[in-house]
Amino acid sequence: MGTKLRIFLLLVSVACIAAAGAVCSVFAHCHGDDEPLVLNIYPSTTLSEVRQQLGGGIGFDLACRLFRYSAPRTGHYVIPPGATWLDVVRMLHNHSQQPIRLTLPSVRTLDQLASFLGSRLMADSADFAAVFHSTAGLDSMGYTEQTLPSLFVPDTYEVWWDTSVPLFMQRMQREHDAFWSDERQSLARRQGLTPVEVATLASIIDEETANNGEKPMVAGMYLNRLRTDMLLQADPTVKFALQDFALRRIRHAHLAVESPYNTYVNKGLPPGPIRIASVASIDAVLHAVEHPYLYMCANSDFSGTHVFAVSYAEHLKNARLYQRALNERNIQ
Repeated sequence: MGTKLRIFLLLVSVACIAAAGAVCSVFAHCHGDDEPLVLNIYPSTTLSEVRQQLGGGIGFDLACRLFRYSAPRTGHYVIPPGATWLDVVRMLHNHSQQPIRLTLPSVRTLDQLASFLGSRLMADSADFAAVFHSTAGLDSMGYTEQTLPSLFVPDTYEVWWDTSVPLFMQRMQREHDAFWSDERQSLARRQGLTPVEVATLASIIDEETANNGEKPMVAGMYLNRLRTDMLLQADPTVKFALQDFALRRIRHAHLAVESPYNTYVNKGLPPGPIRIASVASIDAVLHAVEHPYLYMCANSDFSGTHVFAVSYAEHLKNARLYQRALNERNIQ
């Protein structure tokens, strides 16, 4: 065998080995973890950054060439254990992202909600805040900044991580409309309230008690006050008016704060919810217990429940017991 032939055969062998290695590389596993690998791609993410995040090498590069994949598309991608580079790039090329499970919290302010959403979704918290405080944008949806919290129903939703703020708001409107079924709307009318008013009263109840079993009683007490044209005198509305949610004891000076949310000064419900109302409190308003009570006071045993009263004299007696318990514990 001549020298040239031997060199030729050697080069062919090397080329075959290299080709075999390249083919094998695209079928190599992307990662060896037992848990899925999560990749979030932002609008500014480059192919080089995707490669770096995945720890990609020749297998990733060759798979990209096979699929002509060069422009990453935004999304939340979940790469399962055992996935090859071919599988990964096929997923990215086909934009096969997965939705995330988003549990909407019952927060106190729209800014807190914007911060939460910005930490869970691709859109920035500032983008959500801009929409939440946009008079023109909210007006087109039929809300004001004060009533907007009633749009949101705390629950767990499957959403696309890269959904835009307008699309997210449209989704929340659909969920809101589905939640407010004909039955719930009928129950609201029976109480003489609109869905926004139900959510507003429910938000006060959420601040008053975490005891779901007691909430229909609390709802009944506030409905009695509304129907007899009494001031609600709800301490949580004063905290909201002051924007001081750490207050543990409402004093006389606090009750004079000038705000449409101060129910010690203004009759009826405040302009909108003082937090995103829980489903339990919304249903408590819709299924409020009918009773004669017009007053309630936190229980002096600090159980988180309340003591109810029909007369003001009885209420003062309960209030003195609670004030004494606060003083004994040096709660200021």
